[in-house]
Amino acid sequence: MRILHTMIRVGNLDASLSFYTQVLGMRLLRRNDFPEGRFTLAFVGYSDEGASAVIELTHNWDTASYEVGNGFGHIAIEVDDAYAACDLVKARGGKVTREAGPMMHGTTVIAFVEDPDGYKIELVQKGG
Repeated sequence: MRILHTMIRVGNLDASLSFYTQVLGMRLLRRNDFPEGRFTLAFVGYSDEGASAVIELTHNWDTASYEVGNGFGHIAIEVDDAYAACDLVKARGGKVTREAGPMMHGTTVIAFVEDPDGYKIELVQKGG
């Protein structure tokens, strides 16, 4: 068994695709429109779905926005250098909500960024 994907519902698919591909550097792996159900599924990631877990962005055409909720935590992405990753995210127009630095009560260097819908993405520096 393995993890296939994490699904999040997004209000503006174009803004979300721009964030995940342009700001975080993922690729759009596939996109399927379901006109009869009035929704679109878009899968983004750093590798093909057969090689690693990906993110499924679900856009329900008739829903403009969602509340992030209190049960969802974050998506974690490993980076070589969390400080440089934060600089890159900001340069690409993304929002850093916690600058890179050691985690509280530990030594692993982490940072947090936020996507257009308010979902948190943790950047975890390799070797932490």
